[in-house]
Amino acid sequence: MESVMSSLKGQTAIVTGASSGIGQWCARVLAEQGADLVLVARRLDRLEKLGAELTKSFGIRTQTLALDLSETTAAQRLFDATEGQGRTIDILVNNAGFGTQNPFADIGWEKTSEQLQLNVIALTELTWRFVRPMRERNRGYILNVASIGAFMPVPGYATYGAGKAYVRNFSEAVAHELRATQVRVCCLCPGATATEFLQVSGQTVPGWQKMAFMSAERCARIGIAAMLNGKRLVISGWDNAVGMWLLRFLPRRLITWIAAKFMEN
Repeated sequence: MESVMSSLKGQTAIVTGASSGIGQWCARVLAEQGADLVLVARRLDRLEKLGAELTKSFGIRTQTLALDLSETTAAQRLFDATEGQGRTIDILVNNAGFGTQNPFADIGWEKTSEQLQLNVIALTELTWRFVRPMRERNRGYILNVASIGAFMPVPGYATYGAGKAYVRNFSEAVAHELRATQVRVCCLCPGATATEFLQVSGQTVPGWQKMAFMSAERCARIGIAAMLNGKRLVISGWDNAVGMWLLRFLPRRLITWIAAKFMEN
């Protein structure tokens, strides 16, 4: 599936969370296909370095915007700086997000609120703002990045997992609503991936376990290919896909127990 690509020359893509990990690789994969890019994250220095590299390598145009999408006005500002300025956005990759490892009751409300604002509210608002002009033009792509945590309760990451379940169901519902148009919405559900997620969340993982993680590049290629092929949902890796399929045969309490043990270990 990863190899099925189309030329994106002349199209413009927004990638949020583009400064590292899956977001950075989504930007690289889109640049390979000729798409111009709007790179969004908090760390402007990383964005500018990435933008310069991709412009030099692929001859594309890049725009960098340092935005903290957990701020309530950030999604509006991103829209105003692009579509609001007459720049057509053909592709939106909603990748920005983070998780915090700890029991729900032990995490401060400020951090939980910030996580929900970024992982759920900002993603929803960006989808709403950009999908409407896409629908008017009858073309466009949206890739919303969730997690295999979208398929189960995730003790230790209760808010994160619940938010990703929202992203999955929201994305599939909007994709269905747009089925008569040429606007495609896809939800990417990665499993364990080699990114900065664990460092940000505060979780420590032994080196031998990290060796089994999927690369951010492969995950991004799977997601972009699925989006361009019109898929509504894709799980990165056959092992993750099989695992999520098997969950439907297990009692929910057992699934929760397994998820808790997995996150502990």
